[in-house]
Amino acid sequence: MQKLIGRLPEIRTLNEALASAQAELIAIYGRRRVGKTHLIHSVYESNMAFEISGIKGVPLAAQLENFSETLSAYVNPDISLAIPRSWLQAFRMLTSFLEQLPDTGQKQVVFFDEFPWFDTPKSGFLAAFDHFWNSWASRRDNLVVVICGSAASWMIQNVVRNKGGLYNRITQRIRLMPFNLSETEQFFQSKNIHLDRYSILQLYMAIGGIPQYLNGVRSGDSVAQTIDRLFFTTDGWLSEEHRHLYAALFDNAEKHVAVVRALAQKPSGLTRTEILAACDMPSGGSASRIIDELIESGFILEYIPFNKTTKDALFRLCDEYSHFYYKFIEDRKAQGPGTWLTQALGASYLSWCGYAFENLCLKHVPQIKKALGISGVYTEQSVWRYVAKTSDDDGAQIDLLLDRKDNCINLIEIKFSGDVFTVDKDYAATLRTKRRVFMEKTATRKSVFFTLLSTFGAKTNEHFLSTIQNQLTMEALFEQV
Repeated sequence: MQKLIGRLPEIRTLNEALASAQAELIAIYGRRRVGKTHLIHSVYESNMAFEISGIKGVPLAAQLENFSETLSAYVNPDISLAIPRSWLQAFRMLTSFLEQLPDTGQKQVVFFDEFPWFDTPKSGFLAAFDHFWNSWASRRDNLVVVICGSAASWMIQNVVRNKGGLYNRITQRIRLMPFNLSETEQFFQSKNIHLDRYSILQLYMAIGGIPQYLNGVRSGDSVAQTIDRLFFTTDGWLSEEHRHLYAALFDNAEKHVAVVRALAQKPSGLTRTEILAACDMPSGGSASRIIDELIESGFILEYIPFNKTTKDALFRLCDEYSHFYYKFIEDRKAQGPGTWLTQALGASYLSWCGYAFENLCLKHVPQIKKALGISGVYTEQSVWRYVAKTSDDDGAQIDLLLDRKDNCINLIEIKFSGDVFTVDKDYAATLRTKRRVFMEKTATRKSVFFTLLSTFGAKTNEHFLSTIQNQLTMEALFEQV
């Protein structure tokens, strides 16, 4: 089995379930290809008493046949068990099997992979599972039941926020997210792929930290060669991934895709009202559910601007793959070897890199705090912008703001550059204007520091020294936290 990279908090949660003195019901969810099944197999391999995976798009009869064949392999591979007539009967068969297992002194793990796919129309699956858990499994102090699924809509609405039989029954919830930069670097090292951190950064901005996507990177290939092969060749499978990605995660995914597309066209973010207008969606529970599901699945981030309330929340697309797809793939006019190298030299790519790097930094705030030496300080992160009201007024936007409990605020200016950055006279004046506008419009009494976060750092000339108090490079984003 491939070595498990990172996932330290998730591993700790899973091991705590093994050590607890009660039955555990663990729900693990996240987008497809993020490594949910690999995580469970890696941690629970020696404890696995029964494992089954749902089959997508087949009727009840086929699901029950799959159950019978799977259980038969555990009971006696040479004997086929009868196919249960219902899920209630299927769970009685499973109960009987588990009760007859010898006591090894270790907890038994029962793993339902692709859990939502079992719940076909009028199948009664979820009610039967409720009964299995509430009437029997929850009383077995030697049992861990894991339910896992990529269908985010179903998992969120029917398990995580279920108000029926599973309400308040989930003992542990794991939302598995993509690798961060440090984990991505470890992943490449485990595959003997040697890339410098700038190359890893560029790849991450295009495909993100999805382990299965990262598996497409080959040792010895440059960033341009990798992106060419994955996106711009005839068999470039990431160019087709978008067609399946959202449909696999969400019911009636058209509106989810519309929200993502709208946010891709506005990298600095949109308010809820602006999203509804851009997608021609009515305000109400349906819109809130769609936005919530995209947040839970790790596609968009919600920020409360500094000194604002939740009604002023700003939403940004944070999924690197989707951001790259809508910018360069959806309407591409060329393909074949060398296509990406040509585009990567253009002004459009450099402009996009600025937004992509900014989004990447927003997802690595714990690493930024560690590099600043404020990991132990309670901090609220946000973004901030002020739109000029008159021609005499100055607008300003802060890429990232860290409001600290120790009476300080870090205004973080994020700058992508292919080389060491130079703060010139005009840029220094822009930074001073940003600070002045922020101080005036927020009336803050806290100490305000400007931090420059750039790829390779900046020259410490007079303009830098007069405006910047701290600087970080991309190395900070690779910190292990």
